[in-house]
Parts: sequence; structure tokens; C-alpha cells
Amino acid sequence: MKEDHFSYKHKVQYYETDQMGIVHHSNYIRWFEEARTAWMDQIGFSYARMEKEGLIVPVLSVDCKYKTMCKYGETVDIELSVASFTGVRMSFSYRVYDEQTKELRAEGETGHAFLNKDYRPVAVKRQHPEIYDIIQNELPEK
Repeated sequence: MKEDHFSYKHKVQYYETDQMGIVHHSNYIRWFEEARTAWMDQIGFSYARMEKEGLIVPVLSVDCKYKTMCKYGETVDIELSVASFTGVRMSFSYRVYDEQTKELRAEGETGHAFLNKDYRPVAVKRQHPEIYDIIQNELPEK
């Protein structure tokens, strides 16, 4: 990801809102996953490929800070950045903006681990060097 972030757009759906007409807090976590999945597809490291190669990448932690409300019909721009990558663990940062006003709506982070199908940690650099290189090459240049 030669840039410092990947951008993913999401149009707020009616079912994502609550009785107050605002997006229910749990949906931001789903949007983080949508953005992460789109990023993985773009770099050639889709969930399908990962699972075919015997890897799983569970979520270990989630944090979200809500700044302002999203409402039905709005489109948000979710900026994803790789916050850290060790080859065994990886974390992502997210910033959710209103597409029109550019107002920050939420920001968060997810933490992940690379595991095999027996739920044991995997050193990606050693056991899956091609995948390690794909991710390493997408990190922002420092």
C-alpha cells in the first residue's frame, strides 16, 4: 500500500440504523471488516486464498471511538491503515468519514493473529513467505 491508507466506501443501509435513526454502534465493527476484506482482496490475499493455504486470521481485539453520528442514506469513506505487522500478528487502524462533509465519524483499531487450522500461531515469514512479502510490500513507506 504505497500510500498511507486504503479507502473503502459504504452506503449506510436502513437496517443499520436504530429507532433514533442513527447507525447502531455495532455496524462500525462490520464496516471495519468490510474495509479489511476489500483491502485483502485488492492485494491478492483474500480470505479464500488464506484459507486454501491453511491460514486463519481471527480478530483478537476491537476498539472503536464514536465521534459523530452516521445516518441512513449517507455514504462513509473508511480509511484503513496497517498499524503493525510482525509476521505473527497484525493490526489495522480505521477512520470513518462522512463522504460529503469529510467529518470524522469514528475511529478504531483491530488486532489479529495468524493461526493454522489447529489454532496454533504461524510465523508467516517462515511458513508462508509469499504471503509475508505481499503484506510487507503493501506497508506504507517510512
